[in-house]
Amino acid sequence: MAAKQISAKGLDQFFDNRFGMFIHWGLYAIMGRSARESLAEWVMYGENISVPEYEKLVPQFNPVKFNADEWVSIAADAGQKYMIFTSRHHDGFSMYDTALSDYKVTNSPFGRDPLEELANACARRGDVKLGMYSSLMDWHHPAYRFREESGLAWSDYLDFLHGQVRELCTNYGEIAGIWFDGDWPHHEINETNAYFVAGGSFEYDKLYDMIHTLQPDAYVHNNRHEEPLPGEDVQGFEQDLPGENSTGFNTTTVYDMPIEVCMTINDNWGFHAMDDDHKSTQRLLNNLIRSASMNANYLLNVGPTAEGVILPVHVDRLRAMGAWLDVNGEAIHGARAGVVSSPSGVSTRKGDTHYVHALRYDSDRIYLEGLPESVQQASLLSDGSALELKSARKGRYVTVPAEKRDALVTVVKLQ
Repeated sequence: MAAKQISAKGLDQFFDNRFGMFIHWGLYAIMGRSARESLAEWVMYGENISVPEYEKLVPQFNPVKFNADEWVSIAADAGQKYMIFTSRHHDGFSMYDTALSDYKVTNSPFGRDPLEELANACARRGDVKLGMYSSLMDWHHPAYRFREESGLAWSDYLDFLHGQVRELCTNYGEIAGIWFDGDWPHHEINETNAYFVAGGSFEYDKLYDMIHTLQPDAYVHNNRHEEPLPGEDVQGFEQDLPGENSTGFNTTTVYDMPIEVCMTINDNWGFHAMDDDHKSTQRLLNNLIRSASMNANYLLNVGPTAEGVILPVHVDRLRAMGAWLDVNGEAIHGARAGVVSSPSGVSTRKGDTHYVHALRYDSDRIYLEGLPESVQQASLLSDGSALELKSARKGRYVTVPAEKRDALVTVVKLQ
């Protein structure tokens, strides 16, 4: 029997969204640092902090400035159509009111369920959908990392993991997707480090079928860095565009299926007080556009502080992207991979309408290769100004006057 997949409706919605917000938030935000070349959200591993020591962070967690409506508003202002929230990261602390563990946010001084508040805020707005990240490994759970000492079995951890995913699929309304992380089959440290050694199969067939049964329009993403398994709806790339592998852990093979690219605005996923390497709006926008041109969604991360604040510099970047999308979003949201090539940039497409995104200018001309002969009209997407299509030795071209060019990226609409 073939594995269940996302519904046709859900798949269309995934393509139409194109841009989403990733949110890494947990106890690690209190520490706001990293060690041993690990990332901020990996500080428990990076500093080899014991479970009893790490648990001391729970009484300190009280993000009094958290405002779900504000977070959702920031995403909407950015043109992001969905959010993926870390329900539980590798440190094992559940950021929602799970019935399956006492190690959770509602047992901190904060005492509230931020996932529920985000779900309600998304429902009130109606233009941003909520999904959840779930870690496959758990540095805190005795049945994952301390089976010999606890006398628990791998099946006990599977009951916990599958049970939490069932909660996420049944307690928070209609969701955008479930995003798994923490199983990297070819990761060299799997064989030697107890933080990473799983005790058996995650029983993905049962896990994925449960999600697709309870949430047929939700997508399943597993950040495994290799060919997706049956029941996984998208291929993922982390900190790289499709086909690239600057990080050293992405496959360079692009499979014939939906794609999602996840990236950070600075260098860390979780909050890091010393990380001020914030990417420019130009670079972030180029990543979004290049992703869309390859039929990929762009999931851009924020790491809120321990007080529950998304960094103002990240808000500024997101809103600047949103301002560009207010004018040019037609070429991103709902668009598919383009067929027109250009030395100046990339293209997207909606049916017989093509959009060429000028990411750079080598000359005043924007050359258009592979443009169908049926295309006879060109204009600026920003204001509808007509542009003349002229013939060249290779295809055709348009000239965009300097005063008409967008300070970030100019989009030419071809019909």
